[in-house]
Amino acid sequence: MLGAEAIALGAIDEGISGVYAYPGTPSTEITEFIQKSKEATEIKIRSQWSVNEKTAYEAALGMSYAGKRSMVCMKHVGLNVAADAFINSAITGINGGLVLVVADDPSMHSSQNEQDTRFYGKFSFLPLLEPSNQQEAYDCVRYGFNLSEQVKLPVIIRITTRLSHSRSIVLRQTMTEQNEYRAETDQSKWILLPHNARKRYSALLDIQKKLVAISEASPYNRIEKGEGKNGIIACGLAYNYVKETLNAYNLNYPILKISHYPLPDSLLREFFATCDNILIAEEGYPIYEELLHGYFKNKKLKGRLDGSLPRTGELTPDIIARALGLKPNESAKTPEIVVGRPPELCTGCSHRDLFDAMNAILNEQSEKHVFSDIGCYALGALPPYNTINTCVDMGASITMAKGASDAGMHPSIAVIGDSTFTHSGITGLLDAVNDKNAVTIIISDNGTTAMTGGQKSGGTGRLKEICIGLGVDPKHLRSIVPLKKDFEKNVKILREEFNYQGVSVILACRECIQTLKQKK
Repeated sequence: MLGAEAIALGAIDEGISGVYAYPGTPSTEITEFIQKSKEATEIKIRSQWSVNEKTAYEAALGMSYAGKRSMVCMKHVGLNVAADAFINSAITGINGGLVLVVADDPSMHSSQNEQDTRFYGKFSFLPLLEPSNQQEAYDCVRYGFNLSEQVKLPVIIRITTRLSHSRSIVLRQTMTEQNEYRAETDQSKWILLPHNARKRYSALLDIQKKLVAISEASPYNRIEKGEGKNGIIACGLAYNYVKETLNAYNLNYPILKISHYPLPDSLLREFFATCDNILIAEEGYPIYEELLHGYFKNKKLKGRLDGSLPRTGELTPDIIARALGLKPNESAKTPEIVVGRPPELCTGCSHRDLFDAMNAILNEQSEKHVFSDIGCYALGALPPYNTINTCVDMGASITMAKGASDAGMHPSIAVIGDSTFTHSGITGLLDAVNDKNAVTIIISDNGTTAMTGGQKSGGTGRLKEICIGLGVDPKHLRSIVPLKKDFEKNVKILREEFNYQGVSVILACRECIQTLKQKK
């Protein structure tokens, strides 16, 4: 199974009643597996997509309040969106087991940054599991739900792209029945007025020693004996890379495997007592390397901070080998004749015809500024279009266009997809309507969440009504069909709205070529 699929199967087998998610690579396949599972359908596991990660997390928390087990899935930047509900759920605690699965993306294969979810684990004082292979991914989910109900807290599971999208054999265990409905009765837990919140926060701090003790006894943390005084601390997926490297070079270094946080204090002290030099291999930020430098100042620690391992990108066995002073296998390198090729919009993509029509107007102007968003259309930044100027985070196109309009830019243009609009763009449009900004918002509606594989979009078929409900003048709520045969008509409509000194919205509607292919 893919690591993502193993997580999904583990959740089904451990008795979840619902999964909540917004599609985001590399986490999408978790929810898709449950949606396609006959077993999940038969036992009525709720699995539809949520509008965004915040609504997903809050709904999962509501299911937990009712006593049922729920899982919520997202990619690392999605946790930024859900952070308000997530951080506060550490204060409320849970009723039915709640597991949050976050897929990080070191090397930024399909993301804006490399942020490390383990930081959120530290920040929230919540237990975090970091499986090192597909079997552990399956097992950690099942363990995580039981841990969640044992300590009455949400549990985080952190995976990375390489684990999520690689395959291995997974041994399945007996299924667990879903929880009975048993809604929470302790109101003081869930009403975070200051009087209650102070008590709940103190309780969260009080349980930290218990969380460390559980971590020290965890099956996912262990010392593996070896030879010599050179040791390796291997966290999560990095453990796989370390084992592969040591096996390849026939070495037997002592290893402290850590896949359960908070850090196991007694195991660390035992390990540091026997090793003089320690390589700390963790995928992502040097979060625990920094901590361990503070704890063990007299030891020689190597890792990302001293340059033994790179600060950016994924770890590999070759990188681990170099950090251990070994010579990696150079024959495995990609030949120089193979060069990188940038991604491009699909042949027949509606965004192509939209950008052609926009460029017919924008290339006439001395300045060309288009604020864009997260989606396939971000490829409009590349040749031959060179249409867009920004792509920062979900929904930022509209609010950045609004801010630029406030600064005097005209025309101030935003391009956003239908799914991204319902995820985070609606509130920005409401701001623009309230402020009467001179902005043109183009919603490139291909009827799906195309970038992550064609999942259902939250506003499909209702974007016009949503915009009118937000206060957009119907006279300046225009529709175009981005096709070559409509080029002149589309340019005329775009030009009129670019020149308008108020809020205008253009719905550019044509189905994604990939979902159309699948239908046919």
